[in-house]
Amino acid sequence: MAGRRTDTDMTPMSIILKFTLMLLLGNVAQQLYNIADTIIVGRSVDPLALAAVGSTGTIMFLMFGTSNGMVSGFSIVTSQRYGAGDERGVKASVTNGLYLSLIIAALITVAGLAFMRPLLVLMNTPEQIFDYALTYISTICAGIVCVILYNYCASLMRAVGNSLMPLIFLICSAATNVGLDIWFIVGLRMGTFGAALATVIAQGLAVIPCVIFIYAKMPALRPSKEDWKLNPAIIKEQLKLGIPMAIQYGITASGTVIMQSAFNTFDYIAVGAITAASKFQGIITMGMFSVGQTMAAYAGQNYGARNMKRIRQGVKSALKIYIVYSAAAAVFAILAVPKILWIFFDSDVDVSLYIPWAMPYIIECAVCYFFLAMIFIYRHSIQSVGFAHIAMILGFVELGARMITSFYSIYVHNYYIAVASDPFAWAAAGIAGMFIGRYLFAKIEKKWAKENGSQPAVQDK
Repeated sequence: MAGRRTDTDMTPMSIILKFTLMLLLGNVAQQLYNIADTIIVGRSVDPLALAAVGSTGTIMFLMFGTSNGMVSGFSIVTSQRYGAGDERGVKASVTNGLYLSLIIAALITVAGLAFMRPLLVLMNTPEQIFDYALTYISTICAGIVCVILYNYCASLMRAVGNSLMPLIFLICSAATNVGLDIWFIVGLRMGTFGAALATVIAQGLAVIPCVIFIYAKMPALRPSKEDWKLNPAIIKEQLKLGIPMAIQYGITASGTVIMQSAFNTFDYIAVGAITAASKFQGIITMGMFSVGQTMAAYAGQNYGARNMKRIRQGVKSALKIYIVYSAAAAVFAILAVPKILWIFFDSDVDVSLYIPWAMPYIIECAVCYFFLAMIFIYRHSIQSVGFAHIAMILGFVELGARMITSFYSIYVHNYYIAVASDPFAWAAAGIAGMFIGRYLFAKIEKKWAKENGSQPAVQDK
């Protein structure tokens, strides 16, 4: 993506569109893991099990988001070294990042299994779905090492510009997950345990072809014997980026846990409705998450090549793309939810009871999709140019906004305020990200201009 490694005749718009499309397809495939769990559990077990899987979604986001933020930080170092043409530094970042990823997996597993029950209690998880929820999320937690290893391998490939192979491997894994879901849940009657087990196994199987492909086809990422040594300088650099990113996701996830606590004060029909609607919305908003991953690799490589003009152009192009994407996604979500909600429930369930709870959630979120895109575009760009600790501010903004709306909704027991937690957080953090990003980009330009003895480039308006 940086000038020295890619076709410089390609515009930032075309690069970002192509790379984001590949990531979007992969992320949608990854969403199918949880979507398949939700649909098959809802139709093959009962609505209580469906609500249970949904009620743990924020905890999964906490675990997955924190770990993925950490490994994404590790791969940013790879991206920067690759953009700078430092082949030895790329390989050292691969091995040391792997060591750190395994340590993170162990810590999350131990802490998660130890504190899962009290966390579900703290979240006001309804008694009717508590056992289902505990079984599901504990199984996911026990196998999180599979999730972390896949995401680390995929992030390494994307860091050097290959988004196609992670997509192919993930689509195969998603298909495996659906097959295992049907076998475990429908055939063996394993309930929510079977759903979680299928997810963990399928994600673990995706790691194998990733490793084989890296060793066979990607020599830039293939470490030699001497690269397996601990490198304190690389580890320090990776932790400098990874820890703030993990904290960033942890802060955001903490806000969603609080928000789920507000949802859980309503009955299981409301929780089930939000579960189904949020799974559908998760597919739509994968576009926002995908552009964040794109900007991490794009900005990281161009930062390594000291090309701030390309970074600015990339951010500007991404924002233009997502004005259109967000508007189309909002219209589609609002029109589609009443038509598709039935797929999450068995035929004998009266879906009309769920639609009045699902629609306010979707409508309030849909009008703020562009702000969500802004968060990912600016957050990942800021992180990739060396200011991961500053990007944490956006997490605190999101957390504050969600806490205000969630606690107030619990106080007044108002559903419409509860479902406003997400859009209010997105708007606040998206606007904050825009101002912070522009300030930091200008700061970097001035620094580089001073080092080069030239004038900084004119800022984009």
